[in-house]
Amino acid sequence: MTEEDKKELIKYRVSKARETFNEVELHIENKLWNTAVNRLYYACYYAVLALLIDKDIKPHTHTGVRQMFGLHFIKTGIIEANLGKFFSDIYDKRQTSDYDDFIMFEKEDVVDLIEPANLLISFTEKYLLK
Repeated sequence: MTEEDKKELIKYRVSKARETFNEVELHIENKLWNTAVNRLYYACYYAVLALLIDKDIKPHTHTGVRQMFGLHFIKTGIIEANLGKFFSDIYDKRQTSDYDDFIMFEKEDVVDLIEPANLLISFTEKYLLK
């Protein structure tokens, strides 16, 4: 991948993160709580992928993304530890809502995830698109 291709991919991932985050409002309006959790996770996932692409890190799984994010951004102090914990927590919530039976999130669960998701995406936008 050329440096220009890498820059375009990073811009695409950051844009995809914001676009996916903006979808959440529609799911909230329609009381689709589990879907809102899923979209919040993916919005953050796309943002974290952009950060990893910037450092030429290419994990092959969601678990790998989480681990590399922790290693290269949280442990190094580039991103606050609370956002690293949030990313791990929202990963677990998405796994639960997508794959476990009889799991139904509620409005309060979703509302509590919006601000930290926005902070993570905003950090990514500032860090990568400066």
